[in-house]
Amino acid sequence: MFDVTIIGGGPAGISAALYTKRANLSVAVLYAKESALDKATKIENYYGFPNGISGPELYKNGLEQAKNLGVEIRQSEVTGIQMSDDMTFVVETTSEKIPTKTVIIATGNKKLRPLIKGIETFEGKGVSYCAICDAFFYRNKDVIIIGNGKFALTEAQVLQPVAKSVKIFTNGAECNDLQTACDGKFPIETKKIAEIQGDAKVSGIKLEDGSTIQTDGIFIALGEAGAADFAKTLGLQLKGDSITINDSAETNIPGIYACGNATGGLLQVSKAVYEGTKAGLTAINFIRKGSN
Repeated sequence: MFDVTIIGGGPAGISAALYTKRANLSVAVLYAKESALDKATKIENYYGFPNGISGPELYKNGLEQAKNLGVEIRQSEVTGIQMSDDMTFVVETTSEKIPTKTVIIATGNKKLRPLIKGIETFEGKGVSYCAICDAFFYRNKDVIIIGNGKFALTEAQVLQPVAKSVKIFTNGAECNDLQTACDGKFPIETKKIAEIQGDAKVSGIKLEDGSTIQTDGIFIALGEAGAADFAKTLGLQLKGDSITINDSAETNIPGIYACGNATGGLLQVSKAVYEGTKAGLTAINFIRKGSN
């Protein structure tokens, strides 16, 4: 069991990792392939780089710095976080389950909305972004998941015991990995969706070929799970899609902390580093008090 498991390998997550590891705690950082920094061609407003630095270079440097300090760095997609009976946690990835005493959420918010007519109109009226939250409302009903990765499969697995039927639509994207992971458990359709249809609530989808398919609900599961997805699963307080924290980076659940883009506000490296530091220091105090 790790003392601290950090989800996210950007400035917030790595800052938390540096402080917790230097406090002689066992620390794991889980990160996926991409970061918001990958989209920053050049950063010129961050202290210590007179000629600026590219986002990808800063991201790579942070991961190497943590690794050199002895932090366990794992490139892995996190699909969920569960609370154990003893108030510790299990971080679930696509390949393993990681027990941990504390969790620091340092991912961005990856709420991706496909460019499909009607998506925004029916949000909250049959279009959902969280299976854990809304599966109850689709008991014995037909649902569709829009996604082409393992996050979509995770949402399908949540819905399967509740819904009458669950289908995955990749909206035209390739899905070889998803097909393999599903292993025939869920039907997968690759046709593109042109429109979400309905009156007061969702009643179906219209495909680009003109055909229609009836459904009672649509779950959006593009990309990977983000901060808001984890928050809803755990029951963390949210403000919009941002996790609510206090001045010590604590959420409303003891042992869970959040920092960086996950908490909204100023989306800057300096803010991420500050909050990551606060989250790390607070986690250190929490663990040390628990061991006394």
